[in-house]
Amino acid sequence: MIRQGKLKPGDRLPAERELAKRLGISRASLRHGLRFLAAIGVLNSRHGSGTYIAPGPPVLKSESLQVLADLHRFSYDDMFEARKVLECALAELAATNAQDEHLTLMAEEVAEMYATLDDPQEYLVHDIRFHRAVAAASCNQILSALMNMVSTAMYENRLATVERATDLKESAELHRKIYRLIRARKPQEASAAMNEHLTRAQSAFTSEQKTAAGRKVASPRRKKG
Repeated sequence: MIRQGKLKPGDRLPAERELAKRLGISRASLRHGLRFLAAIGVLNSRHGSGTYIAPGPPVLKSESLQVLADLHRFSYDDMFEARKVLECALAELAATNAQDEHLTLMAEEVAEMYATLDDPQEYLVHDIRFHRAVAAASCNQILSALMNMVSTAMYENRLATVERATDLKESAELHRKIYRLIRARKPQEASAAMNEHLTRAQSAFTSEQKTAAGRKVASPRRKKG
């Protein structure tokens, strides 16, 4: 609908039941799609008002990085290394260039992370949106676009493991630390805090993957007969 021009920036989406019927899909499938679009910045949810198309240009074509990752077997360590290079620099720039609206958005996403600690799927949406807000606050559109592409690929992969996350509160605290350092206009400290967060996130992601692999190996086989 977005690509066909039926939905434009600022438009409000129909109610969930109506939209699912119009698209001919289940409400569960619709929610999954809406979460993904919210995570990559296409949709904004407003409490008590509804879900809207974000005012900026939608980011819909980040599939190329995922295809390259599948083709060339990029490791998750490669992805996290790329994130560190990009996002530590973005945090530093954000501490210098962030405007009031950027700081407000970051604060809102941190608050939403604390509010969704018991819902890993929703937490992940706000996690990704916080990082996008930091990127936007850098006021460097090229670096921001690169970071958004990487973070979208990471979001798609993290969906499979986030339910096993055990560090969401610690993660939220690190996001709050990054926000406060950006707000305080401390570029070097903000960059260091981002590096700390991504290092811990990499370790947590690896642990989640090992847990998932262990459960598959340990799954009991059905007895014949």
